[in-house]
Parts: sequence; structure tokens; C-alpha cells
Amino acid sequence: MRSFSLQAAVAGLLAAFVGFASSFAVVLQGLVAVGASQAEAASGLMALSITMGLCAIVLSLARRQPISVAWSTPGAALLAASGVPDGGFPAAVGAFLVCGVLLVVAGAWKPLGRWVAAIPAPIANAMLAGVLLGLCLAPARAVAALPLQGLAIFVAWAVMARLKRVLAVPAAVAVAVAMIALDPAAPPLPAADLLPHPVLVWPEFRPAAIVGLALPLFIVTMASQNIPGMAVLQVNGYRPEPGPLFRMTGLFSLAGAPFGGHAVNLAAITAAMCAGIDAHPDRARRYWAAVVAGIGYVVLGLLAGAATAFVAAAPPVLIEAVAGLALLGAFAGATMAAVSEVRDREAAVVTFLVTASGISFFGIGGAFWGLLAGGGMLALSRWRP
Repeated sequence: MRSFSLQAAVAGLLAAFVGFASSFAVVLQGLVAVGASQAEAASGLMALSITMGLCAIVLSLARRQPISVAWSTPGAALLAASGVPDGGFPAAVGAFLVCGVLLVVAGAWKPLGRWVAAIPAPIANAMLAGVLLGLCLAPARAVAALPLQGLAIFVAWAVMARLKRVLAVPAAVAVAVAMIALDPAAPPLPAADLLPHPVLVWPEFRPAAIVGLALPLFIVTMASQNIPGMAVLQVNGYRPEPGPLFRMTGLFSLAGAPFGGHAVNLAAITAAMCAGIDAHPDRARRYWAAVVAGIGYVVLGLLAGAATAFVAAAPPVLIEAVAGLALLGAFAGATMAAVSEVRDREAAVVTFLVTASGISFFGIGGAFWGLLAGGGMLALSRWRP
């Protein structure tokens, strides 16, 4: 405890607040979209918060490094764009378990991790951009449907983004909460729904859900979270072996999946808050930021019932607007990375359009077909007869 730092603890608390407030709406949208009830969505949010908090605490204390862990926000956006699979939420939970197994295997068997890393960046980013497009259009839809509330949320986000970007989405959340709380037409929140209630879901393993949900969820989690998370640690002078970290996040994903959690992984944005110099000038003491952030996530997980009940009582378009604002940065980054290489641009655009179209064949959603179509175009463009 002699290495404990108040500065690092404050950075950790801020990271937990920003990480939870900026994307919990995306997680709830995703779980509901694949068939979760309000109680199951609250259970999933709680399971994710607690498992990622415990995982961060275990990894950071064991390695004395700021190993930040988060839920898969791109994965949640993928769920929101996928729709209810054949078999309903139990089939989605089966896909979550398969994704967790793949994360463990990626950490234990190096070739799998290398194969994921070898997916051409334009294709992976184009798929992510196509997944995010629908939610990123939500703020504009909110302004059209509810001009006063929609504009208030957008203005709060835009002004705070100019002042302090990491607090932009929490500011939008705060305004949304105020607008909904002050709405006389809003239904009262049932007291029973405010308490956490873990809901165990018996999984079903449907081939279509495994191909259409588990595989794309695994790919976006690795490509958009785990690999960038390792890069953030390396930029700040930390060189942990990636395999054990991927393995541990996969094991915690497996622990949370039966209760509705889709996946936990290495953090990227909040990792920068915990691993950077703002956490502490001494690199050896920054791990306390990730530990305190993990404790914060566990506490916030116990509030998941209240967060879910509030979201359920709100106009869906406002919650979608907050989720869309939280994903604008990720959408911009993915789009730019997808089309940055001229020779791969057509393949990336095909991937983006097929993914964003929302098509479904054999019960398998657009993300998989986008990867397939874009990969085929890329192979064709590089083929020399």
C-alpha cells in the first residue's frame, strides 16, 4: 500500500465514471436488440460492470501495471445492429459464450490471435463503421422527433467536447437525465426495478447466432478493443505479454455471459486515462488508477438496475441519441482508417455498405456478410491472372 497514490485514485474514479456513463446506453441498446427483457438487460449490464471491474483489479494487482478492462462497446453496437436471432436471447447468450471461448483460445493459441491481427485493417474498420452507422444517425433522428430535448442533448455534448472532450458524453447523459426527469409525462420508476437482480439465462447454441453474432463479436472485440488496448499500454511504456491478458478477459467474459454480458476486453480510451502521465508522474504507481477504476465499475454495476429502469422509462430515441453521440468518435476513426488506403478503398466501401445495409441471410446478420463481401473484393483486387 505504500505505492498507493491519491492522484492515481482520482484518475481511476474519473475513468470508471467516463467509461460507464459514456457507453452504458449502447450496451443496453445492444442487449435489448438481441431479445433481452428489461430484467435481462439490467442483469447483463451488472454482469459486465462487475466482471470487468474484478478483471481489472486482478490483472493490475498481479502485474503492478495499469491494465484497464472495459466492456466491448463496438460489440454492443454490433448487437444493436443485428436484431433478435433465431432462438431469442438464449441464442444470443450462447453466442456470448462462444465469443468468450474464442477470446480464451486467442490468448492461449497464438496463431488465432495472429490471424485476427492479420485481417486487413481497411476491412475490419469498414465493418465496424457499418455497424456503427445506424446508431450514429440517432442524434439527428432525435432532433427531428423531439426538437427541444434532442437539441439540448446535442448542444451539451458539443459544448463540453470543446471544453473537455472526455466529459462530453457524460454531459449529454446528465442533460438527458434532467430532461427525462422533468418530463411530467414520464412514468414513475418502480422501486423494485432499482435493485440489482442477476438473471441466469440458459444458453442455446444456434449455428446462425454463432456465425452471425459470435464470430463478428469476437473480431470487433479483438480488432477494436484488445489490440488497441495493448497499443495504449505500449505507448505508455508497459510491455505485458498479450496472451495472458486476452485469456483472462476471455475467462471473465465466460463468467458474465450466462447473466447476459456479451464480452469484456482490454480498454483503449480509459486505458489512456489510467496509464498516462496524468494518473501519476511515476509509472510504477499508476496501476492504482486501474485498480480504483475496477472498484468503481463493481460499485456502478450494483446500480445497473436503476440505470436500466431509467432507460426503459425514457423515450427510446433520446437513449439512442446519447448512444450515437458516444460512438461518433469511433465511427469517424473507423471510417477514416477504412478508406485511407486507395488500393483497398473499393473493398472497404463494399464491406461498409453490406454491413450497414442490415441484410440477413440464413439468420446471419450483415456484419458477417460485409466481412465476406469485402474480403472477396480485396482478394479479387489483388489477384494477378
